[in-house]
Amino acid sequence: MKRSANTDLVYGIRPVIEAIRSGKELDSVLIKKGLSGELYSELKELLRERGIRSQLVPAERFGQFGNKNHQGVVAYLSPIDFQPIEEVVAGVWDKGQWPFLLMVDRITDVRNFGAIVRTAECAGVHAVVFVAKGSARIGSDAIKTSAGALHHMTICRVNSLRSTIRFLQNSGIKVIAASEKAPKTYSQAMLKPPIALVLGSEDVGVSAEVLKIVDDMVSIPIKGNVQSLNVSVAAGILVYEAVRQQGI
Repeated sequence: MKRSANTDLVYGIRPVIEAIRSGKELDSVLIKKGLSGELYSELKELLRERGIRSQLVPAERFGQFGNKNHQGVVAYLSPIDFQPIEEVVAGVWDKGQWPFLLMVDRITDVRNFGAIVRTAECAGVHAVVFVAKGSARIGSDAIKTSAGALHHMTICRVNSLRSTIRFLQNSGIKVIAASEKAPKTYSQAMLKPPIALVLGSEDVGVSAEVLKIVDDMVSIPIKGNVQSLNVSVAAGILVYEAVRQQGI
């Protein structure tokens, strides 16, 4: 079930631990540099096990939280629920449908992420998959940019894009990455589902380690002086080429 777009906060080491254990979806956790102790070690282990991203920050960063008893730890609750990729894929196959997924590799701009989700929802993509570390935090800005699509789109947060790609390939899904290095253009490639399209960050694109294991790569022709498209625009081009090839 999707929650409201209001970002809630949890303050303190023990409350954050309890929030995690009770099944709350945490988007990210701020931790003051220099923290130590048994309780802090327990929190770190939980964050590692659950794949929840955390950030070590200076004490000054916590001034924004006023007099809250944060003990050097503040967690942002996610405004949406994340779904396990394994269950999503199994559910699509069980319905007799061809999986159609969109994966994003370290998209850090929340507006781009929201726009990508909006396009995916409009095009009938089954799920948007992103890696926890190094990606945009899903908050109210992402919800707003998605025009509310984040409340309707299945979102999967994973710890490793590489292992997720291997899982998808073993599940009969072809994984195709967008890359300017690709010898063929998107219109020359077979993009019919079952398929997972991978797009990368605007500064470096899809990571080299991911490009090594995908099934194919496609490029989008650039004719002007600017040598790259906004990633949300690129997502729209590729997603709707896949829709066109389905004959929808």
